[in-house]
Formats: sequence, C-alpha cells, structure tokens
Amino acid sequence: MKDCCDVRPVESRQRRILIAVLAANAIMFAIEVVAAVVAHSTALLADSADMLGDVIVYAFSLYVIGRGAVWQARAALLKGGVMALFGAGVLLEVVSKLVSDVKPDGGIMSAVGLLALTVNAAVLAALWRHRADDLNMRSVWLCSRNDVVANGAVLLAALGVMRTSSVWPDILVGFAIAGLFIGSAVDVVRAALSRVAVSRSG
Repeated sequence: MKDCCDVRPVESRQRRILIAVLAANAIMFAIEVVAAVVAHSTALLADSADMLGDVIVYAFSLYVIGRGAVWQARAALLKGGVMALFGAGVLLEVVSKLVSDVKPDGGIMSAVGLLALTVNAAVLAALWRHRADDLNMRSVWLCSRNDVVANGAVLLAALGVMRTSSVWPDILVGFAIAGLFIGSAVDVVRAALSRVAVSRSG
C-alpha cells in the first residue's frame, strides 16, 4: 500500500510537467513553422519539425504514464520513429534548399531562435528532476535536450547568415539538426528494444 501511495504523487507530477511541456511546444511549433516559411529558413523549419514531433511524443508519454514497462517501451519506439521521420524530412528540405539557393532572413531566424531557446531551456530545467524516473521520462528529457541544442544551432546559423550573406550556414545547421534527430532516434529505439527483450524474458 505504501508503494502505491509513493508512486501516485510521482505520476501526478509527471502528468503536470508533461502537460505544461506539451503546451509550450505546441505554441512554439506554430510560431516557428510560420517564421520558417517567411524567413525561408531550413534551420527554423527543422526546429519547428522537432517541436511538432515533441508534441506527438509528449502526448503519447502522457498516455503511458503508470502503464508499465511494456507500454513505456512502445512509447519510446514511437518517439524514436518520430525523430527518425522528421530527421529524414529535414534532409529532404536541405536538398531542396541546395537546389533553390534562396537566402534566409537572419533577423527573423535570430529572434525566433532566441525565443525558442528561452522556452526550451525552461522546459529542460523543469524536466531535470524527472530525467531518471523511468524510460518514458528519460526519452522526454532527451527530446527536450535536443531542442535546446537545436535552438542554439539555429542562433549560430542566423549569425552565420547575417555575417556571410550566404545560405550555407542555414543549410549546414539544418543538416546537423537532422543528424541529431536520427542519432537520438537510434539511442531511444535501442533502449526500447532492450526493455522489451527484458520484459519478455522476465
């Protein structure tokens, strides 16, 4: 009985933080995707795709709270798949940008990138205490960490675009963010498959 009472407050805290994180990412996705189109920025588009992926991921993470290791492993597999899918999508955008050679707007990129970095840094700080709760929260924390890294990269891309008047900083950062997605997807899927194997053997 004591274990049950100990677990429920943890689950309640996880739900509250995930709802707040989901809302923050949904708002930032809407802002970034519009800014990416207006600014013709691959880096911003990659970051907005990351935000949308996080919204999907966090919604499923809410669903599996308290449902056990198998469901958490399934959630992690979904998260890995979403990360890989968006990584592939960004790579296609990079190819498209190479063909069109449209210069992005560094000013819009820097303003929106700074806003996203501020929001995601706050999210990462809020998730810090839950990063080791379980596989579900660990994968959520990894998504948030990736967001902060991607936001910083967008700011570097904006600075590069403004200083060089070249499309290449935007393309290179978009490519790097795609690589981050795919690398994290591999890590999350590997951990999920390991958890599934342990659950079946047990």
